Amino acid sequence: MKKIQLPYFTKTLGIEIDEKNLKGILENKAHEFQPNLSQEQIVKESLSNPIGTDCLSEISKGKKNVLVITSDHTRGVPSKITLPLLLAEIRDGNPDANITIIIATGLHRATTEEEQRKMFGDDIVDNEKILVHDAFDDSQMKYVCQLPSGASFVINKVALESDLIVCEGFIEPHFFAGFSGGRKSILPGICSAETVNENHSSKAVGHCKSRSGIINGNIIHEDMIFASRKIGVDFILNVTLNSKKEIIGSFAGDLEEAHKKGCDFVTNLSKVHAITGDIVITTNGGYPLDQNLYQCPKSTSTAEVCAGNSGIIILVASCADGIGGSHFEEIMLSGTPKEIFDKLMSIPPKETIPEQWSAQIFSQIMLKHQIILVTDNLDDELVKKLNMLPAKTPQEALDIAYSIKGKDASVVVIPDGVAVIAVK
Repeated sequence: MKKIQLPYFTKTLGIEIDEKNLKGILENKAHEFQPNLSQEQIVKESLSNPIGTDCLSEISKGKKNVLVITSDHTRGVPSKITLPLLLAEIRDGNPDANITIIIATGLHRATTEEEQRKMFGDDIVDNEKILVHDAFDDSQMKYVCQLPSGASFVINKVALESDLIVCEGFIEPHFFAGFSGGRKSILPGICSAETVNENHSSKAVGHCKSRSGIINGNIIHEDMIFASRKIGVDFILNVTLNSKKEIIGSFAGDLEEAHKKGCDFVTNLSKVHAITGDIVITTNGGYPLDQNLYQCPKSTSTAEVCAGNSGIIILVASCADGIGGSHFEEIMLSGTPKEIFDKLMSIPPKETIPEQWSAQIFSQIMLKHQIILVTDNLDDELVKKLNMLPAKTPQEALDIAYSIKGKDASVVVIPDGVAVIAVK
């Protein structure tokens, strides 16, 4: 028997699979990567040698209002390390800079003070000016222009009132934007709900190039880049992480050049050849991305690549924060996968419902694949109403899958489906 540990919230859950059934384990190679420097040294080195720009300390000279955009509680950015170094670099060149930190929530709920202290540390929360973006508050927003897709570009006006815009984040595969990081700090990060919804429309998410690991020709990415350039993002700091959420790479400098270097680094570590199985087991990488079901199409779409025409997908996700957004929950409970998918695909981009992209991906996958959801935080009857089968442990889920596919069914395991780019 092969024993495998699967990330689940802040711990792991074990599963045992008979060697005769186990067809393969697909993992990101980041856990094998051994940097020569400490996490802090890696970041400092990138700040000292930016890609495509001058050092941030030089760029910040003479700037009055500086905006630093950081990620929210659903992202694993190690801001306790990166944010103090960014702030120090800005103040090294401009001690009198008026710095505002804005938390890029996109369409997510507000990040609480308790979560901010966990993310940034007490010193930053107590001594820095921090704003939490609210995409649904029109008083925060201002129209800028039309994006290449035809979507309206409306952004938090604090960005338009800044002399210097700096974005921090981390890079991992993203199943319809290609990769996270870089331009995503702006769109969806601090844009209006209207702009985010159009960018995440069924047409855009369903485009053939809106896939993990793809940027060239990706229409979602193109709108994001246009928006970021339009408001003048001056500098980014993006890191890459291993399975322990430790920094193994850091890329600072120009919005596109530094981000591309980081994406290339991630691709080399995360790209694997897909293996087809009757049963595919995956997770959303544990905390923070498995806090709710809304985030879980990321790993499920990776599993789909390996699930053939009718393979069963076992999704292990804590859902400690529930299903997710209210719009997503309402859509997911509104009918069969076909009914949900057909409804969403008929919605014009400018009428996009908040959070519909997640339901679109789930429903599309469930047209071909049964999903077994492993969580002890959602009621079984609720899981069934979501068109999924409930299980409390990975082992229970595997037994259910065997009862459907047969005891000789082949099994593929993707311990962190968010961190892998599976290609056929």
